[in-house]
Amino acid sequence: MKKNYKLLLIASLVCLMIFGIMLAMGQTSGPFLIFFFLFLALAVRGHKTFKGFSFAILIFGAVSLSMFYPGPFVEIGDFQMKALIVPLLQIIMFGMGTAMSVKDFIGVVKMPKGVLIGLACQFTIMPILGFSIATLFGFPAEIAAGVVLIGSSPSGLASNVMAYLAKANVALSVTLTAVATMLAPLMTPMLMEFFAGEFVPIDFWGMMWSIVKMVILPIIGGLLFNHFFHGKTPWLDKAMPILSMAGIALIIMIITAAGRDSLLSIGLFLIVAAILHNAAGYFLGYWGCRLFKMDERDCRTIALEVGMQNGGLASGIALEMGKVATVGLAPAVFGPWMNISGSSLALYWRDKDPNKKAEKVEEDLQIDI
Repeated sequence: MKKNYKLLLIASLVCLMIFGIMLAMGQTSGPFLIFFFLFLALAVRGHKTFKGFSFAILIFGAVSLSMFYPGPFVEIGDFQMKALIVPLLQIIMFGMGTAMSVKDFIGVVKMPKGVLIGLACQFTIMPILGFSIATLFGFPAEIAAGVVLIGSSPSGLASNVMAYLAKANVALSVTLTAVATMLAPLMTPMLMEFFAGEFVPIDFWGMMWSIVKMVILPIIGGLLFNHFFHGKTPWLDKAMPILSMAGIALIIMIITAAGRDSLLSIGLFLIVAAILHNAAGYFLGYWGCRLFKMDERDCRTIALEVGMQNGGLASGIALEMGKVATVGLAPAVFGPWMNISGSSLALYWRDKDPNKKAEKVEEDLQIDI
């Protein structure tokens, strides 16, 4: 690690220490926690292994900022900041479309087994886990509906990046993300009606239109843009990932500020629920594929696709339901954690040769038999 990055790491640790001391003394400590995350996010960029955690750490800093200073993220003057969520999500989905092409959907024909098993796992494991965990924890009805909502959402682009880092099947990952997203207008409302209907009223057709408006139309626009202008706007290719990351951060900050009071009372339980939901998704996604004798790279891919949900879409749906401060809380909490856990799992797998791993699993199975 270069000297400047070491200094940033030291600065982050100093900020954390001061935060702990001031918190114990009952003094205002928010700025030190915020700067801790900021310095740490910059520091890890100097380390090849931990560089991928930088964005997730920044998200935690953004959440801290909106928790300590919620005012500007709730409203500025007479303008309600939550009105930005849908336009921001549409921009993110447009960017997703520009990074895709029709070839991504052809993968359904080339890899039918992987796609079908991946979709089946995606739209069964996660909503069932969401409903089970929400019921187990006894969350208030609208908070519980948010947990089911994040489980009923498709995977996002982050899973594609993690698949690349994990030496998984990137082509399968991209195809699964594309197909699951296009199925979301049907599957997400249907799953929400079935699993979350006892928590809150679900408007099936209204939710379907919301997803089409927020996701499908922008993605189609992005696909058309990519088809006609591919390679002609290099500045856009560089700008969209940055805009997408900034958009995700702002959406999480707005939701966190709106639901601050609820987070202060049940935030710890939501964090535990996020860890359980996410970890179980990885585990069941991976070993579910093993039962179907899929190869190691495909198992890694589907595990990441199942475990990592599109928190931005879930947030947008919560806003369209008029319950961003309650239903939207689970996506706001689960989103940052999924980035941390996904990065960690991908980095772990990166150092494990998928071919050798597959051979070892086969040997273990033969021994058991």
